Amino acid sequence: RFVYTKLLSILGKAWMPTEALRIFTIMRGDAQIYPDMAAYHSIAVTLGRAGLLNELIKIIDYMRQKPSKRVMMMRRKDWDPLLEPDVLVYNSVLNACVLSQQWKGVFWVFQKMRFGGLTPTGATFGLAMEVMLKSKKYEFVQKFFEKMQRKGVPPRAITYKVLVRAFWEQGKVNEAVEAVKDMEQRGVVGAASVYYELACCLCNKGRWKDAMLQVEKMEQLRLTKPLEFAFTGMILASFDGGYISECISIFESMKDYCTPNIGTINVMLKVYGRCDMFGKAKDLFETTTYSACSSQPHIRDHSSLKADAYTYSSILEASASAQQWEYFENVYRQMTLSQHHLDQSKYSWLLVKASRAGKPYLVEHALDSILERGEIPDVELFTENICQTIAESDHGRTLHLMNTMSAASVEMNEQQWSDLLQQNSHRFRVDALKDLITHLSTSDAIKTDPGLGFVRALQSQCATMLAKDAEEPQADNCSHSNLMEQDEISCKDSLGSHEFSDSSTDIPVSGVKAGSGGDIVLRGPHSEDEHRNLAHWGTQVSAIDKVLDSMNSFGNCSSYEKMPTALEILESWEQECVEDIFAPKKGSRETMRDK
Repeated sequence: RFVYTKLLSILGKAWMPTEALRIFTIMRGDAQIYPDMAAYHSIAVTLGRAGLLNELIKIIDYMRQKPSKRVMMMRRKDWDPLLEPDVLVYNSVLNACVLSQQWKGVFWVFQKMRFGGLTPTGATFGLAMEVMLKSKKYEFVQKFFEKMQRKGVPPRAITYKVLVRAFWEQGKVNEAVEAVKDMEQRGVVGAASVYYELACCLCNKGRWKDAMLQVEKMEQLRLTKPLEFAFTGMILASFDGGYISECISIFESMKDYCTPNIGTINVMLKVYGRCDMFGKAKDLFETTTYSACSSQPHIRDHSSLKADAYTYSSILEASASAQQWEYFENVYRQMTLSQHHLDQSKYSWLLVKASRAGKPYLVEHALDSILERGEIPDVELFTENICQTIAESDHGRTLHLMNTMSAASVEMNEQQWSDLLQQNSHRFRVDALKDLITHLSTSDAIKTDPGLGFVRALQSQCATMLAKDAEEPQADNCSHSNLMEQDEISCKDSLGSHEFSDSSTDIPVSGVKAGSGGDIVLRGPHSEDEHRNLAHWGTQVSAIDKVLDSMNSFGNCSSYEKMPTALEILESWEQECVEDIFAPKKGSRETMRDK
């Protein structure tokens, strides 16, 4: 029995509750090793840590049940293995309620303890308060704390930690400060975790300078974790509260107490990236990578400053937010050479965004790397690669990707393919879609989904684009004829109104003559005056005309690579504007002469 009980304890410390239950079941089937109170304590603590509340309730029932007849026959008749749960077992139930957030189980435990004549301890009240905190029942946290004081049970430091956390989540900062002062006045030796919770509470409300006072108190206590963890939590609390400048201030003040570890660096990279501070993020990242590669002895000892996968992911996210795609590519290459991989479940959208910004080979490399590692790539990586191969008319690569999706059991139905092709229709040419359909129809490789759904969606998208292209010339002709009719009607109306005007007006009606078809035709100096009045539009019209002429000069405009970019068009317009501004104007010179 002693050996089996020790084994239960070892399995509990190793966080192996399933194996512990199996050993406990073996003990209940043998009278020689039947569980005693020590074994029940061990299995109860193990299940309580794991949050297995239902299994723990069954253990309590086993304590009050008689063994089976087969087991009873192995021992003498007066053998009575029945036991009653004690405070430790009920505290384990409360511990399980913390993880499962079963706040009603707290009242069940106190009721059973009252019926059993058991007195709750400080740990019992502390666990009850923690259950209510996890369940967001803040009013019960305060009530259990007051009940503990009425019972005369001295509160421990861990109890004050729960109370401060409850005040923090309710936004009651002053009450949290008063709770810590009450703890100090009672002579309770504060734990570092209490001051840490208060420091984070203060940082979350922008009071980082008051939080630094709590850090000084933490330095005087025995720390279970390095002080760097406290500063990292304070920075995160300030960031969650929206106090960005305070995050930077805490990070700068941290250097007076300890050296930032890689966790703190990663948090600051997140802060800089989310707040459009790419320059600061870049400087911090480069400083970190340089320190890791430095040959200086005092820096070499700090192995925690070596960049990890989270460091690279954070700077990649900051680069993408700032549209710094060249730097994004450099960091990605450096990450790959450092044998770190991007977490595709969280950051696959970064690669897709980079691909659409002109870096398609990055998402292609990521897809191939994931497949080489034997993992299943995210569906976004597949779809972005497929859209890229369609745009480049790389039909062989498209077919290979479809077969890879089928082999990896990546599911995607026809409707999802249709939505994808519709969203990316601006990237495809009709000829490319036709050629791809022809290539896939001649291949026998695609026989199942998602390939079949892709082919059907591709055919539907091609038909839609063909119909749209056929409607556009008709719409252009119709709109052009409507504009001509409106111009003729407006000319007739404006000229017809001259018949009712006074003959002494200055309008030169001599320039108006009737054509052979009865239409009104403008001749003479009247049209020249209109051209002069529209002279101020000449610059914009000429700029647009030049850009259109440059686009037409490329021949086949269906190729995206040959068309001028938006930046080239913008520069052309800006140059035209500059020339128009600094061009000498006749009116301005005459004005200068007059002066």
